[in-house]
Amino acid sequence: MRMVDLIEKKKHGQELSEEEIHDIIQGYVANQIPDYQMSAFMMATYFQGMSEKETAILTSEMMHSGDTMDLSGIQGIKVDKHSTGGVGDKTSLAVGPMVAACGAPVAKMSGRGLGHTGGTLDKLESIPGLSVYLSEEDFIKQVNEIKLAIIGQTKQLDPADAKMYALRDVTGTVDSIPLIASSIMSKKLAAGADAILLDVKYGDGAFMKNVEDARKLAKTMIAIGDHLGRDTRATISNMNQPLGNAIGNSLEVKEAIATLKGEGPRDFTELCFEAGETMLLMTKMADTREEAHQKLEAVIKDGSALATLAKMVEAQGGDPSYIMHPEKFPETKEVITVESLKTGYIEDLEALNLGLVSMKLGGGRATMDDQIDHAVGLVLKKKVGDHVEAGEPLLDVHTNTGLSEELKAEILSAYHIVDHEVATPQLIEEILE
Repeated sequence: MRMVDLIEKKKHGQELSEEEIHDIIQGYVANQIPDYQMSAFMMATYFQGMSEKETAILTSEMMHSGDTMDLSGIQGIKVDKHSTGGVGDKTSLAVGPMVAACGAPVAKMSGRGLGHTGGTLDKLESIPGLSVYLSEEDFIKQVNEIKLAIIGQTKQLDPADAKMYALRDVTGTVDSIPLIASSIMSKKLAAGADAILLDVKYGDGAFMKNVEDARKLAKTMIAIGDHLGRDTRATISNMNQPLGNAIGNSLEVKEAIATLKGEGPRDFTELCFEAGETMLLMTKMADTREEAHQKLEAVIKDGSALATLAKMVEAQGGDPSYIMHPEKFPETKEVITVESLKTGYIEDLEALNLGLVSMKLGGGRATMDDQIDHAVGLVLKKKVGDHVEAGEPLLDVHTNTGLSEELKAEILSAYHIVDHEVATPQLIEEILE
């Protein structure tokens, strides 16, 4: 069937067959289907959606459009974790070592940050010498030896997604649930893990703006995992304010290190334990959440979680002394405190605006070619529910380029301060299995 006929079929809301979806993906990767036809097909998908079966087939075809990782050489049930992205989200840097220290193999492929959300790879690369690129053989060897590796995705993995995402970005089809779900899951499945935990975020600083859409995306991805024989579960978490206190690459690494010492922010620590418990259940390293929680507490208390992160850094060419002595990370030229202009309670804290401020300081990318300053960023002193006096610090700005009045105004506008008391928001909405 011609591509135009398949576009017509989807435009009228009809279900495509496995053969038809195969022809679309294979034809597009082979440059036999032009961008304008693929754009039309994705816009038809945006408006008409896809069935569970279609979405699973699309994901499988994208997954098999290039190389796939064979992780059968890793002993045990291999687990990967994926976050849909948010401001201050450094969860993998803490929960990965925690779970690995409990004996579960964590084989993780991560991405880079673009815009206001920082990527795990960029955070790791703030550690001198660390490489996020390993051969498949070295990746398997490292996970077998120390139970943890976090690496970047190769260009040979899921080329269909790379082409389709670039096109979605410029054709207004990014926010389609079937296209988002197939994009995330095709990469995760191609990376070879047996079990996948998804952290699906919603709110101002997240891709999904409300909890209903986040739940719909999570259920779609779980259904894909079920169709393709992978244990897939999801946490729905609130990103209406930054996660933890640190925003910025090395600042977030330092906060992850503090959390592995049992000294992290309450909300970030809560998310790490919830995610870690689920991952230990998925890998059969614990039978109940209570048992999993106790194991995670134990590896923080005895220092083995922190030691696991240091071992991973060393195995990937980085300097492990930065993990044991985070004061070695370079400081910025200035740390400028922004103080509150009024007294009251913080009712709202716009994560997106603060993420954009960090990006403008040099901590993120507006385009993929931008260079990152790993040292810059923000450290929050007050969050939603906190009381603040006029003249009291709201946050510290770590900067090598000063702080313009414009950026200071953006920071102050992110804080909404009211006269009445405000409850601390619930971080984790639910866990879907």
